[in-house]
Amino acid sequence: MRALGQDDAGRIAAARDLVKVYGRGEAQVRALDGLSVDLARGELTAIMGPSGSGKSTLMHCMAGLDTPTSGTVVVDGEDVGRMNQRRLTRLRRTRLGFVFQAFNLIPTLTAEENITLPLDIARTPVDRAWFDTVVDAVGLRDRLDHRPSELSGGQQQRVACARALVARPAVVFADEPTGNLDSRSSGEVLGFLRRSVDELGQSVVMVTHDPTAASYAHRVLFLADGRLVGELEEPTAEGVLDALRELGAGRRPADEPTAHGHADGRHAVVRP
Repeated sequence: MRALGQDDAGRIAAARDLVKVYGRGEAQVRALDGLSVDLARGELTAIMGPSGSGKSTLMHCMAGLDTPTSGTVVVDGEDVGRMNQRRLTRLRRTRLGFVFQAFNLIPTLTAEENITLPLDIARTPVDRAWFDTVVDAVGLRDRLDHRPSELSGGQQQRVACARALVARPAVVFADEPTGNLDSRSSGEVLGFLRRSVDELGQSVVMVTHDPTAASYAHRVLFLADGRLVGELEEPTAEGVLDALRELGAGRRPADEPTAHGHADGRHAVVRP
């Protein structure tokens, strides 16, 4: 794994020896336990793990939404840990995009107004050509004058996705973006997130518990007990389920890392 000081055009974000501790004494919880990871530029990376594995904590620390107890986080070449609140706010506003399980739309604004809201807050002119590209990619051209109450759940989440991309962020962080959606709406949102990478050059990091959602990613990272314990490239839903089953069966001794192939040719690496 490369040192964070090295220039790496293929890396959009990275963490080294990341530790996050909540509480004190007997109530102390070690959500991240010396975790190191690289997130690739121009890819959709999924992060999976059981409840309490640290997946959402990792995303929040990477996105500057939470402060690690120790360790280093770099996003798009910037050391997040060295930023004061003003610089962090600017980073989140101008270079990061966010999609959450709750759509977080303003009910009194139209879809178009919700999409451009981050730019309006930053007093940044809207690039109409890019706005049109994003709107067409999410298929919302005929819904721009509708308010959230007039949209389906899938349409509302696609508005949230468009809002995340309209400022041309370096990376989009998506936390369970399909958690409140039915299977059809989930497919619409996940399809857009993958196309935003393949066709628009976006980088996306997605936390999910759903193997089908993870199958839209280029790579899946598996966490357990605050550590990175495995990864899967070019995943399928079946391959993700296989990896989860194996990880759930227990990890091997430190001197016996294993690599496992699946019937579809995908490659999973389970770390000790």
